[in-house]
Amino acid sequence: MKKKSRFDLQKKKDAGEKAVWITAYDYATAMFAEQAGMDMILVGDSLGMCIYGYEGTVPVTMDQCICHCEAVRRAAAQTFIIGDMPFLSYQVSVEEAVRNAGRFHKEAGVDAIKLEGGMRVIPQIRAICDGGMLVMGHIGLTPQSSGQLGGFKAQGRTAETARALLEDAKAIEEAGAFALLVEAVPPEVCKVIRDELSIPVYSIGAGMDADGQLMISSDVLGIFQAFTPKFVKKYADLGSEIQKAFKAYADDVRQGRFPEEIHTYKMVEGEFSKFMDKI
Repeated sequence: MKKKSRFDLQKKKDAGEKAVWITAYDYATAMFAEQAGMDMILVGDSLGMCIYGYEGTVPVTMDQCICHCEAVRRAAAQTFIIGDMPFLSYQVSVEEAVRNAGRFHKEAGVDAIKLEGGMRVIPQIRAICDGGMLVMGHIGLTPQSSGQLGGFKAQGRTAETARALLEDAKAIEEAGAFALLVEAVPPEVCKVIRDELSIPVYSIGAGMDADGQLMISSDVLGIFQAFTPKFVKKYADLGSEIQKAFKAYADDVRQGRFPEEIHTYKMVEGEFSKFMDKI
């Protein structure tokens, strides 16, 4: 499978073909995602909740994101990888935003970075693009600023807020972003944004009219147990299966059913007696 470029993703939009991508934070998940033919993998700052058990994404650090991006890159060499810039890695200054975006590329070999926000991050988007890197925008429900939004709530549900999202989207495209992610926004608003922009517009919880869909791998697999957003469709219940497997293992050990002889190694013939002679 040949790794897609930004131009391949643009061609999919222009041809009316849907792009499919998913988050991954570790080698095994990324390997399976590539084998399944995902167009892109996002190493999202959602790893804060899915991997580290944080209440949100704010505590996630640059070093954590880069470490997980490195693992995903090794597992999915032929997949377009996007590194998610964590909280305060780009908000402090334009210079710091460019430097941290560069770290994702130099240290983890990502193909692009993603950052959250509209008008207020336009200088950062433009500067990172001017630095020769690909940027994906992210508007709507932006988890890093969920405190300002009043929590993890859908956005763009009034005419005024929908217009603001559209203006953000247009500004992000004008600043040089190659694509845009829209999260937790009414489908009709996402459709307008998609129609108004020439770059790909992707959805996570923003309806089927986008140019493609993103899902969190832990949600798709039924592993993340803390909460389930309305827009999630579970395609497996691995959480229950893992729990069953762990319980069966524990029961086997406690009842003396594991390990059996087939699970052990044998000494070379005659060596045990020599060993005992020295005791």
